[in-house]
Amino acid sequence: MITLGVDIGSLTGKALVLKDNEILAWDLILTGPDSVETGTSVTNNALEKAGLKLDQMDFIVSTGYGRIVIPFANKNVSEISCHAKGANWFFPTARTILDMGGQDCKAIRCDQNGKVENFIMNDKCAAGAGRSMGIVAELVDIALDDLGGLSLEAKGASVPISSTCVVFARSEILSYLRKGVPKSEILAGACEALVSRVVGQLKRVAIEEDFVISGGIAKNVGVVQRLEKFLKIKAKLCFEPQIVGALGAAIFGRELLTKRAGKKRTRRKRADQ
Repeated sequence: MITLGVDIGSLTGKALVLKDNEILAWDLILTGPDSVETGTSVTNNALEKAGLKLDQMDFIVSTGYGRIVIPFANKNVSEISCHAKGANWFFPTARTILDMGGQDCKAIRCDQNGKVENFIMNDKCAAGAGRSMGIVAELVDIALDDLGGLSLEAKGASVPISSTCVVFARSEILSYLRKGVPKSEILAGACEALVSRVVGQLKRVAIEEDFVISGGIAKNVGVVQRLEKFLKIKAKLCFEPQIVGALGAAIFGRELLTKRAGKKRTRRKRADQ
């Protein structure tokens, strides 16, 4: 059984090919202005890596903000459910998941099967999502990938930065730069602001020790380490946190096929009786 998960987020598009319970291939690209084009491109990339064609997929599930417009998907499923399912595949004992994407942040509680029991989603303000880190990186003129590591190099105390509004945060950062505050201390303050914003969400869904972070912000060591320190919990991270949703979508495809096959067998059995 081969299934495909396609996750079109606000900043990146992901596709993953799953054969039974094995990841065959995956790909990740930046999201363009056309979600259909992004979905098609990232899917073609993943399929090429797997050495397969689209018509060889037994079932295709789309997720993310662009999930509804993917024309070749058999079904679409919310990114909250897919991240819970994908995190459960990587870490079966996980019960608390923080999906930190570009546009929003979701704290998720799931059961032993990766089924969502509760979730809290922030409003669509950049201050509480990955996009805030992109804005900070642009303001201090560094590469986004370097932000987390540089924030940990701060020798002095981090400076306070607004965690409620990215407009206020931007004004504060520009003021600190004019005063000559070291970039590392500004970055430390930005990471701490984001952590303070998401901790409240996590507490509302109840935090357990087997705690997973998915999404692009999971690659920011400055945010991850500060969150771990605050919660006194070591976060679980998979080899590529941004494919968790696409994996969950592919798993949903497999489960839907299995369920349909079971129903067909039941109907045939009844017909034979």
